[in-house]
Amino acid sequence: MDGRPSWDTPLQFVLACVSYAVGLGNVWRFPYLCQMHGGGGFIIPYLIMLVLEGVPLFYMELAVGQKMRLGSIGAWSAISPYLGGVGVASVVTSLYLCLYYNVIIAWAFWYLFHSFQATLPWAECPGNENLTGVLQECEASSPTQYFWYRETLNITSSIEEGGGWHRGQALCLLLAWAVVYLCIIKGVASTGKVVYFTATFPYLVLIIYLIRGVTLHGALNGLKYMFTPKMEQLANPMAWINAATQIFYSLGLGFGSLIAFSSYNEPHNNFEQQAIVVSIINSGTSIFASIVTFSIYGFKATFSYESCLERMRTLLLNTFDLVEDSINKENINHWMTELNRTDPGRFSSLSTQLQSCNLEAELDTAVEGTGLAFIVYSEAIKNMPISQLWSVLYFSMLLMLGVGSMLGNVTAITTPLRDFKFLSRRLSSEALNGLVCLLCLLLSLGFTTRSGSYWFAIFNDYACTFSLLFIVLIEIIGVCYIYGLTRFEQDIEDMIGHRPHWYWKVVWAVLGPLIIVGLFLFYVSSYIMGGTPTYQAWDKDLGKAIAKTYPVYAQAFIVLLLLSSMSCVPLVAFLSYLVMK
Repeated sequence: MDGRPSWDTPLQFVLACVSYAVGLGNVWRFPYLCQMHGGGGFIIPYLIMLVLEGVPLFYMELAVGQKMRLGSIGAWSAISPYLGGVGVASVVTSLYLCLYYNVIIAWAFWYLFHSFQATLPWAECPGNENLTGVLQECEASSPTQYFWYRETLNITSSIEEGGGWHRGQALCLLLAWAVVYLCIIKGVASTGKVVYFTATFPYLVLIIYLIRGVTLHGALNGLKYMFTPKMEQLANPMAWINAATQIFYSLGLGFGSLIAFSSYNEPHNNFEQQAIVVSIINSGTSIFASIVTFSIYGFKATFSYESCLERMRTLLLNTFDLVEDSINKENINHWMTELNRTDPGRFSSLSTQLQSCNLEAELDTAVEGTGLAFIVYSEAIKNMPISQLWSVLYFSMLLMLGVGSMLGNVTAITTPLRDFKFLSRRLSSEALNGLVCLLCLLLSLGFTTRSGSYWFAIFNDYACTFSLLFIVLIEIIGVCYIYGLTRFEQDIEDMIGHRPHWYWKVVWAVLGPLIIVGLFLFYVSSYIMGGTPTYQAWDKDLGKAIAKTYPVYAQAFIVLLLLSSMSCVPLVAFLSYLVMK
């Protein structure tokens, strides 16, 4: 043996992979894509892409890590000196992810701490200075949006307005990094213990939420919406592209985390079975989380729809002096038509106050990312009985999902660094992990400024997208056509006792590269054809987010993010050529 640390049991490794792969994307991005592409109509291409893309590439990365017993930089350098840049690119990409991903954990801490109040602070608007009403910004939007944009972010009106630091968010970010450091302080020795909790606690909360969710008024409307497939979406190329992308990112391919985790396996660990098991658990969790989300989403949509009907009913009763019981939710549309016919003058005077109440429109409103996690869920939670309890459970779950993924993200950085002898000899595991966490903390403090959420959006949209596709494409080419597929088969046989099935080889050599090239070309064309990139800026007067164009320096920064990690591959290859020449 080479003295390398190992997982105590294969179960620890599986739980670490589950904790890393099952993250916030399963809870908020997958339900959003289901909603956007017609519920069950999206699950079909998603499962097909799992088989064609997700599991085989997951298998390949685990095999590389276990065979080379090195982090991403060392593993790809061992395959070919010219491929060392693939590992460097993975580390850079993981660094970018760490910088902004832990900010989400800070936000979850912020909401968790504010959940311990007699009345949830996002349940009602605060009063104005004269106490004669509520704040105009809150009245123009909603209590949940006001708490998110003003109390949580204290956001500026554009990315060009710097603003000051949000002290509360900075302290929450410090706490988030302290938690991550304590979880990885001794490397796999401590991570292996933590994953027993981070991998299982979210499932406990999801089960509790499922039981609560399906009993909520209107939950059936959400579940019916999810499981009524719009089969025309199967002919929509975007549904297939989004399915492939979701599989790609939810499994964490290309970051180097899987290679780092599997490098701590025993040489003859059966990673083939583990790759299949973890992939199925990850995708099953996405579908399970969507059932929970759509039950709660159905409750929220039904509550909003019925509240709209009640407002219109009250308006009609007060305007036309009708008997209290004459109008109800079932006959309100009939009464509106009748009143418009019999008293058109008075009815037209209500034109500015009348709203169109439509349950389907409420369900069709797609919300992605932080909007789903911190606004839509908060909106639903505040209307539940014992809302504080459900708030604590939900944001605790977000914390565990975030921390579990962060363990893999940080390990993808620390493992390759620890493989360098000059670092491992001079710094203990605790010191090296601490320095990485401290550096990430300092670099990510910019996200806690008043304009920080706009920069968060840039990192979230652009820091990893192109680079991961490029990294995994080079990984497949490196394994199949530089290292050699036959040689790779022999390595797998040496580790697990048999050669990989022909299906794995077909995907690695042919289907995988074709799918990734297709995705890569799609993203390049979308970026070029999409025109000047825009972002959602909060307008406090209108009480909603509006689209604005990124300033020139922000566009330049986006290009820098896109190229910085990918450029590591040719740069390191060129340097290796000069050294070996």
